[in-house]
Amino acid sequence: GTGSNVLSALQDLFWLLKSKVEKQLQIISVLQWVLTFLIMGIACTLILMYILCTDCWAIAALYLAWLVFDWNTPKKGGRRSQWVRNWAIWRYFRDYFPIRLVKTHNLLTTRNYIFGYHPHGIMGLGAFCNFSTEATGVSQKFPGIRPYLATLAGNFRMPILRDYLMSGGICPVNRDSIDYILSKNGNGNAIIIVVGGAAESLNCTPGKNSVTLKNRKGFVKLALRHGADLVPVYSFGENEVYKQVIFEEGSWGRWIQKKFQKHIGFAPCIFHGRGLFSSTTWGLLPYSKPITTVVGEPITIPKIDNPSQKDVDFYHSIYVDSLIKLFDKYKSKFGLPETEVLEVN
Repeated sequence: GTGSNVLSALQDLFWLLKSKVEKQLQIISVLQWVLTFLIMGIACTLILMYILCTDCWAIAALYLAWLVFDWNTPKKGGRRSQWVRNWAIWRYFRDYFPIRLVKTHNLLTTRNYIFGYHPHGIMGLGAFCNFSTEATGVSQKFPGIRPYLATLAGNFRMPILRDYLMSGGICPVNRDSIDYILSKNGNGNAIIIVVGGAAESLNCTPGKNSVTLKNRKGFVKLALRHGADLVPVYSFGENEVYKQVIFEEGSWGRWIQKKFQKHIGFAPCIFHGRGLFSSTTWGLLPYSKPITTVVGEPITIPKIDNPSQKDVDFYHSIYVDSLIKLFDKYKSKFGLPETEVLEVN
């Protein structure tokens, strides 16, 4: 009896220690991504400049020469690495929240796709985990489909950061890059565009389900020019992982945010999550709230070389209706009341 009690106590201690270690690994995995998002580009630029002023300047010079040679690679589909996409760290990243990818329909490998991802949230954590890593099994759920998450082109001007992003299958959200992937990269490509962008991130807050979409029609025009099917995607919980200060329209804070958005491409937000060592203190870590990303039914889009505004408006309205239907169908399954309405701005 004593021996079995000791064995049971040791087993309990083992599982307790294992649980604590896993939780710490989850926190580390998320922290490294947050720091990557916020400072990696600037930090790597400053480090490279510093190395140029040291005895190791030749290393920095060689990298800069490579950078010039490789400058257009992001516009041509990048340089993804299945090894990086399968890193164990992304599974810890997934389990921290946790993040889940829900498939509702099959996707044909003979077609190309543009996924409209909503909402942006502060950092698009669900978009990154689901489509730039294999943590939630995107390649198993959609066999033969190559996902490309599109982000600010300015990120690909930053040394080291650009290579890190490309390894996950991330590409610039500009016309050159999207045109190349949809016209010169064969079939089975899916470009994920966070349609609301920086403007949408300014209004994201826990408990609010709203998207910036009414006047966002460029992605529909691109889909028509290439005959790429549109796929609505809604990520339940994306707005729950950070809290931010919302500046009212007309305030000085909103004016500054809009100036940054117009001239630089992103809008600075004042936000916070939980602390590194305690969930009751403020910090940069997101709150561990579930994020469930639902990929909806593809909308068949004809190929029109020069689509008219009428064509764009027609398919845009179909897309908006499909997104609302997707939200209404799944909202109660993921913790929202039946009375919740998706706000389309």
